[in-house]
Amino acid sequence: MPDSFPAFVAEERDGRVAGRIDRLTLDQLPPGDVTIEVEYSSLNFKDALAATGRNRIAASYPHVPGIDAAGTVVESSDPGVRPGDPVIVTAYEFGAGRFGGYACYARVPHEWVVRRPSSLSAFDAMAIGTAGYTAAMALLAIQHNGTRPSDGPIIVTGATGGVGCLAIDLFAAAGYEVAASTGKPTLHDWLRRLGASELLSRDEAAIPAGAEVRHLMRTRWAAAVDNVGGATLDYLLRTVKPYGNVALCGLVGGSTFRGTVMPFLLRGVNLLGIDSGHVPIVERQALWDRLATDLRPRHLHDIARRIALADLPDVIASMLGGEVHGRFVVAIEAERGHEDLR
Repeated sequence: MPDSFPAFVAEERDGRVAGRIDRLTLDQLPPGDVTIEVEYSSLNFKDALAATGRNRIAASYPHVPGIDAAGTVVESSDPGVRPGDPVIVTAYEFGAGRFGGYACYARVPHEWVVRRPSSLSAFDAMAIGTAGYTAAMALLAIQHNGTRPSDGPIIVTGATGGVGCLAIDLFAAAGYEVAASTGKPTLHDWLRRLGASELLSRDEAAIPAGAEVRHLMRTRWAAAVDNVGGATLDYLLRTVKPYGNVALCGLVGGSTFRGTVMPFLLRGVNLLGIDSGHVPIVERQALWDRLATDLRPRHLHDIARRIALADLPDVIASMLGGEVHGRFVVAIEAERGHEDLR
């Protein structure tokens, strides 16, 4: 292994946090019994927050963001993880409480390491990443709680984001009629290619602040995958059919919502919290195995774009400004310049 290696490091200077390409040494990595040479990571909204010092995502600075990584084990003191193994690391404290995947090397506890299925390339694993894993958890939770394709349409909010677009892909492949809610009408054709059969504006799937509405509105959806929260979650709970399910995956629209208990008491609606950050490793491995086989998204190369470490500041700014869609896969040693892989 080299004496030093490139990394994208977020640092606080003059009261402002910003990231740049720097060089790290192996002894600067956090403790752990597995060292991984990282091939690809991905850019998630949580990474954008950590890279800019927002919402206290990072435990401290300097910090290496990147909550996802795919690569090859180069050192391990755990007998279950061997040098040469292709692996995936997502969630837990990776990229938040400790250094993440935006560096050529990462060091983690062996309990965080997932064996990458042989049918899944490192690029495709990161095109899926935490976002696709979360979308798959939402699909399984809604299925487990009884919603079937014959029950009627499901709606995905925040549809152009990472979780949203992959949820459309997965639910459509599972036979569901999928409606997509987005504030980006120019992307309607792209969402249809992924499997959406109906498109709604952001305002159509939300209850405006201060609006006077009935506790229960006309039912429309068998289930929902909500990446927005706030006024959108309020709307979904009031419009899901009796015994329907709302899988809550995100909060870009706000962490609080007005709400009413009536959908729960009079319609038996279920609000399902989706937390992909603390899934036990055995269950995590099992779902990754399915994401490489029967749950493999069909449109990864229509969803994911490849960028380099040096592209991160510009793409992060665009993400925080709501100007991006789909997934960004970060090639750790790539030259500057993104490639659209559609």
